Amino acid sequence: MARIVHTRDIDTVLTRACYPPSDWTGDGWIPGWHTEQAGHRMVHVFHDGPGEEDGLLTYRLALQTAGFHVVTDRQPGSGRRRLHITRP
Repeated sequence: MARIVHTRDIDTVLTRACYPPSDWTGDGWIPGWHTEQAGHRMVHVFHDGPGEEDGLLTYRLALQTAGFHVVTDRQPGSGRRRLHITRP
């Protein structure tokens, strides 16, 4: 059974790997990641701004190296790419 994972766990890994979080300036996105809690045992990671596919690949590799289980998929409806992060 998967263990509990929090956005702060994912934020820590991505920050320590020197990947910047995204930021909305009013004129557009400063590219980067953001996380959303998806229940007690899953976190979603998104890439905002250009380079979504490359950004998610980079985050996936960093998170897998840190021992997380990572699955790539798309949001229903909008088709936006995201990562599902759990602990094995």
